[in-house]
Amino acid sequence: MAIHGGDPMLMESSELRARRAVHPILAWAGIAAPVIFTALFLVQEAFRREEYDPLAEPVSALEAGPAGWIQQVDFVVFGLLTIAHAIGQHAGMLATRRGVAGPALLALTGVGSLVSGFFPIREDAAGVTEIPVGHLVGGLTFFLVSPVALILLAGRMRRDPAWQSLARYTFVSGLVLVALDIMTLALVFPDDGPLHDWAGLIQRITILGVLFPCRIVLAVRLLTIAGDQRRQGSGRRY
Repeated sequence: MAIHGGDPMLMESSELRARRAVHPILAWAGIAAPVIFTALFLVQEAFRREEYDPLAEPVSALEAGPAGWIQQVDFVVFGLLTIAHAIGQHAGMLATRRGVAGPALLALTGVGSLVSGFFPIREDAAGVTEIPVGHLVGGLTFFLVSPVALILLAGRMRRDPAWQSLARYTFVSGLVLVALDIMTLALVFPDDGPLHDWAGLIQRITILGVLFPCRIVLAVRLLTIAGDQRRQGSGRRY
């Protein structure tokens, strides 16, 4: 018998029952991305203290100089791992209408990191730093899209029992990142901005104090879900 139309609530309920299988490696990618990225730039800072000021200069400035290729690789690896995490994040959450938006924007931040690696900051023979337009676009994409991705993910989490406990934390993290982005654009970016000389510190507060911890927490929860799925699968086989 054909059914015409449909109850929107029943349709939504049907959508909410869908959860795809998550491979643990996608969750591990979400954990590894910020850990590897942070470890690599901290090691570079330790060996370049005479030429690099972590409080005044952003991480991207490590691309300048003869060893700049290391930070380029760091951006590329981080971007690829972020995209992998985004794929797993989408699969590991109950489906909702337009629910793909949050994971898609998370993946877009990974693309922004890739672009930052492909268009590195350079230092000419006179020691003048040159920032390619592509690098600027990649950096802005990463920092401006990251909070939106978290806010949208939080909205999807509220409708998923496995993620509800992290919804508020993720949402607040997104709001804090919005505030930090506004402060950066208004007070750090301008050459005469009052916080311009503290660009490195503000950036580290943004990524190490807010963004990366939230990303790791989400990836750890995703790893738990992936493990539960594998155990349930083993139980069904036996």
